Order: sequence, then C-alpha cells, then structure tokens
Amino acid sequence: MRKLTFTLLLCLTLVACDKALLEETLDNTPQQNFQLFWDDFDQHYGLFQVRNHNWDSIYTAYQPLINDSTTDDQLWSYFTEMIAYLDDSHTVLYHPSKDIEFESGSLENEQAEQVFSLNLVTQKYLEDVQTLNLVEEENHLYGKVKNRNIGYIHFSDFEMTESSFFDIVLEDLQAVDALIFDLRNNTGGVDEIAAEIAGRFVNEEQFVYTVQTKNGINPNDFTPKTKYFSKKVGSQNFSKPVILLTDKITVSTAEVFTIYMKSFPLVTQIGDVTAGDFSSIGMRRFLPNGWQYQYSIMMYLLPDGSSLDGIGHIPSISIKNTVTDIQSQTDNVLEEAFSFLFSEYGIE
Repeated sequence: MRKLTFTLLLCLTLVACDKALLEETLDNTPQQNFQLFWDDFDQHYGLFQVRNHNWDSIYTAYQPLINDSTTDDQLWSYFTEMIAYLDDSHTVLYHPSKDIEFESGSLENEQAEQVFSLNLVTQKYLEDVQTLNLVEEENHLYGKVKNRNIGYIHFSDFEMTESSFFDIVLEDLQAVDALIFDLRNNTGGVDEIAAEIAGRFVNEEQFVYTVQTKNGINPNDFTPKTKYFSKKVGSQNFSKPVILLTDKITVSTAEVFTIYMKSFPLVTQIGDVTAGDFSSIGMRRFLPNGWQYQYSIMMYLLPDGSSLDGIGHIPSISIKNTVTDIQSQTDNVLEEAFSFLFSEYGIE
C-alpha cells in the first residue's frame, strides 16, 4: 500500500495523454504550477480534517512568494515545505528530470533505520531461522528465540501475493508459548494480505475499522463507510500471547495489521509509536513543468469513529533503542518483550 516503489495506476498511454493535455492547455509559469498544486490538494487530499491541518494557511504563507522570477529550485523548495506540513508519508513530490523525490513525513525514518538491526536480532537472539522468499530483496523470516520457548517473526513489508505460507510458519511455531511479531522497519504493502495473516490469530468475526475515499471537491465529499471485520483464515490458529514490536517505520498496511491485532486478546504492542500514515495513495498527478506528485485519498476510522492518522498506534510499553545500543549488540526493545512475557505470563 505504501511501499515506495511507485507505479502509475493508469496505462502509459493514458498517462502520457493526461500529461500532454496539461502541457498543451496550461501555462508553465510558477504561479500556474503553484495554483494547480495547491488547488488539487485543497479539493482532493483526504486527511485535512482528521489531521487538523489548515491548508488555507499554506496558501496565505506561500502564494505571495510566487512570481515570474521564482526559480525552479525555489519552487521545489516551497512545494516540499508545503507537503512537509502535512507530515504524511503517502504524500510525495517527484522531479523526473533531476531524478529526485521528496516524501512528506520521512524525517524520523533515518533514525528508526539506525536503531534497528535485523542482523543483530538473527545472530544474537535467534536460532532455527527460516527465511521466506516472498518478495525479492526484502526480509521475511521466522525462528525461535535462543534458550526461550518464544517464537519470532519479522516482516519488512506485506507485499506478498497470498498468505497460505503463514500456515506453515505457525505450524513450525505451534509448540512455542508466545510469539514476537516484529514490525519494525515494515514499509507496508497489501491490506488484504495483512487481514488474512491477522486472521490466523482470531476465532470469531469482529468489527475493526472503516474506510472512506475522497470522491469530490468539497471537504465532506467521501464515499460511504466500508466496514472491515477480522475473520478466521487458514488452517492454523495462534491463541497464545503475542507481542508486536513497532517503530516509526511501522507504516501503512503494517499499521492496518496492528489495528487487527490489537483488537484481539493477549496482544501487546511494545516499542515506539507507529508512523500514523494509513491511507492508500491516489493516481500520480502531473504539473505543466513536468513535476509529479501523489497524496492520500482515504480516511481510516476505528469503530468509535476516531482516527489514528497523524497519531499512530501508541504502544503499551514505550521503548526505543539508541545507536549506542545497536553498536553494543543489544536490542533493548526485544529485551523488554522478553521481560514483559516473563512478568505478565511467566513465559521464558
């Protein structure tokens, strides 16, 4: 859903026509590009209300800065500052001729990458590690914690095409007393796959969230709510304690998966707050100057009508590693999970 390998959602012919139409009918001036950019967000971005953003204030701040003398570099800087205000990693600006992009809400990603090491986890803490070849060049693995009857799973995304492999994972881990599901540095993927994997942890149907999609130019123009329910899936079911480990790159579909999991008993979130970016992105948009962009178009709401967009899942136990921790070969987040399982359930 998020995975930053953006593909066009229309065929190349249609996109090329759309781009050509813009270039033929609209002047390529700084003022025109700014107005189109601001107007499009104003009319079609889906999260102003739930994130409490004032897009009009952005117009007031930046429109006076735009004139015939505004350079491309200045305009790029203004546009990146405008979408940085949204703090939404599903909102991205592209500069094809320079082969650069700017992703809103990504300032904390580098830090989160530095304080998680999958190599440290696998080499120091795990045994019987099994690698799942699900998506090329991504990390999906599971195993057992050394000297503990605790299973461990790490997914770097949910980009799988189907979920039946997870029955094998749980069959291999059926004898453990608890499971740690590590979602740190998980960049998202396919919501349906996340729902099916979560379905291995539930015994009965439960209402978990709704989705609405922006479908008009007015602030309240959204499709009716579509309800989503947890449902039992697959041949294996795990009903023992589960720990979810999260960080600021637990994003998008990984956060949807967390919605499902936290609605189940015996599931505890430990780590850092998640990204707070749930929405799917809309089609790629084009400006007369050749720049491209995408933004969030969906609103996810919990059963009580509240939104976690811009907030994220707040863990029951908040803890983060430091760079020094990783350098000293210690994962304090994982260690905290061990301590919790022992103090809460007597599992070691």
